[in-house]
Amino acid sequence: MKKIAVVDDEKDIAEIISFYLKREGFETEIFYNGENFLKELYRNGFDGIVLDLMLPGIDGVSLIKIIRNNRTFSSIPILVITAKSGEEDILEVLNSGADNYVTKPFNGKVLAARVKALLRRKTSSNILVCGDIRLDKEKFEVYCANRKIFLTKKEFSILELLMEYPGKVFSRVEFLDRLWKDPDEEPFDRSIDVHIRHLREKLGKCGKYITTVRGIGYKISEEK
Repeated sequence: MKKIAVVDDEKDIAEIISFYLKREGFETEIFYNGENFLKELYRNGFDGIVLDLMLPGIDGVSLIKIIRNNRTFSSIPILVITAKSGEEDILEVLNSGADNYVTKPFNGKVLAARVKALLRRKTSSNILVCGDIRLDKEKFEVYCANRKIFLTKKEFSILELLMEYPGKVFSRVEFLDRLWKDPDEEPFDRSIDVHIRHLREKLGKCGKYITTVRGIGYKISEEK
């Protein structure tokens, strides 16, 4: 049974949300502030989150950013509840990392349906496939023709980015901008080449799917 966190400081609203989610077969746990929610998230995790923006202490947008910046939980679907319906307000919600939203007052059935849709999308998008390569984002696992490949975090991130956009050519600068977030790291363009070389070596026969586009960068494709 999928477990959904309901984070809302208004008890009546939280219980209504929980009621409709349970009718759809979900298990729920209610939190009235972000601090208690984060403690349980780090302990046991959740399959999905329904989150009010206006919370005491840590606000909803800050919670989303904390979740999205944590590799373990970054892919959890988040549905935001907001009383604001202006275009700029909604854009702020989506740009912060939320997957979808409902505005107050909301229809409980519609909210539950949106949560179900987000979970279906998550299930289908966790697995990436290119030729004989299979990457599981949630389990942090990679296989080549059913042989498990052990990658470093950076190698996994590079492969994941390539497989998210098959056929797209990524320049070295794009790799650095997207994947090198640690301010203490001082990567250089050619460090990408080193990681790609190691990645190909570990993938063995599946390394053929990663091709070099001379003078530009790298891409992944089943076509040779």
